[in-house]
Amino acid sequence: MQLTGKTALVTGAGQGVGQGIVLALARAGATVVVSGRTESKLETTCAAIAKAGGSAIAVPANVKSAGELKALVAATVAHTGGLDILVNNAQEVPLGALLEVTDEAFAAGFESGPLASFRLMKLAHPHMKARGGGTIFNLASSAGIRWDMTGYGAYAAVKQAIRSLTRAAAAEWGRDNIRVLTIAPHAASPGLKGWIENNPEEAEAFFRTIPLGRVGDCEHDIGAAVVALCAPGMGYLTGATIPLDGGQANFD
Repeated sequence: MQLTGKTALVTGAGQGVGQGIVLALARAGATVVVSGRTESKLETTCAAIAKAGGSAIAVPANVKSAGELKALVAATVAHTGGLDILVNNAQEVPLGALLEVTDEAFAAGFESGPLASFRLMKLAHPHMKARGGGTIFNLASSAGIRWDMTGYGAYAAVKQAIRSLTRAAAAEWGRDNIRVLTIAPHAASPGLKGWIENNPEEAEAFFRTIPLGRVGDCEHDIGAAVVALCAPGMGYLTGATIPLDGGQANFD
């Protein structure tokens, strides 16, 4: 229960990676605020946390709305007394060849990804500073470093922008004891399962490139890693991109 007394806010927590992360954080003792657009999914996540003996609060929000993000952080602090851990997980993904991706899809990718992360980081900063520090996780993807960007250029651009924000925040807020990290996970989320079903040949080739030979479990691989990265023993790590992908990507 290494996170007892800590408050964590996770976006996109109604399913997949976000849900796995909040389950792991709750099992480690944190009070978690689960956020997303679909209230019924958040209630399912909260029920799973309660069943495991954890504590959770559901606060619906659309990460593309600046006003809703402000209200989300305000509700988090009002209900729990502060904020120690922020996980920027929610993201609309602009996939497809460049000639196929619309301006609207590209803009939605930036609004829900880099811009939402940027806004939430700034909203979280004063509350974390008041608590003596905190940890922020932004989610990126190995799509950003593919040698062949065909079909992934818009998505990669969005995710690489998030990595830049992580580096800047880590540099600017380190003296406030706020650590900022990027994680790039491969996990058995609904999104990845859908991609595998729609791209079976590419998926087969994809699996052959993972040294550990499998995709991670949302809670026990990705969530557990986030918990470990919040531990005091990791207190000297910030600004890094950590690939939670079974050894596939090389971010060097």
